[in-house]
Amino acid sequence: MQYKSLDVLENVMVAENIYKLTLKGEYEVKPGQFFMLKSWEDEPILSRPFSIYDKGEDYISFLYEVKGKGTEKLSRLKKEDKVKALGPLGNGMDISRIKGKVALIGGGIGIAPLAYFAKKIEADVDIYFGFRDEVYGIENLRNKELFITTESGRVGYKGYVTDIFNPFDYNLVITCGPLVMMDKVKRICEKTATPLYLLMESKMACGIGACLVCTCKTKDGMRRVCKDGPIFKGEEVLLDA
Repeated sequence: MQYKSLDVLENVMVAENIYKLTLKGEYEVKPGQFFMLKSWEDEPILSRPFSIYDKGEDYISFLYEVKGKGTEKLSRLKKEDKVKALGPLGNGMDISRIKGKVALIGGGIGIAPLAYFAKKIEADVDIYFGFRDEVYGIENLRNKELFITTESGRVGYKGYVTDIFNPFDYNLVITCGPLVMMDKVKRICEKTATPLYLLMESKMACGIGACLVCTCKTKDGMRRVCKDGPIFKGEEVLLDA
């Protein structure tokens, strides 16, 4: 697998420091997979990993937060600029076997891959998304059962998604976001023996499992988020939240 040069179709700010980047490209992907992206030749040296937020026949979209040099350079991209992309990477999930009622629980930029899960899963889905203040990335979810929380109380319930989520209502839970949030979701699901999948996020160097930068702790030792994941069963991962 090699990097491809893709055209920028759109790169817009959807909330403070949050951007949606859409690239022209045709790919077969699974929910949970990601791409390594780079739009610079000099510093920083490494590409950055981004979960798939949306995909059409000839485009693929990502949500990202501006946090450092790499994402700051991405935020400057204009239409018809070029981005080097490697992917799709990671195992993703076979959603064709998902049955019953599913809860998708996301926090912050962790909502991005879950939005694509919501678009593709045919089972009954409830979505729980938590934000600090501004709400973003939900424009494709208007026909879903959507529960919003904000820490500021600006929109929806004031607090956290873990305050309003009841695992008794679901046959399966998939979560992505801050480790503290995922750890809380895991503990809640363990009390009711509700099956859980964690969509892990990590800093990466290669994205293909060669460098061991993105390891996470599991019951079977250290595993690579990029190659062995990024989706893991809840009981596998030992979170240090």
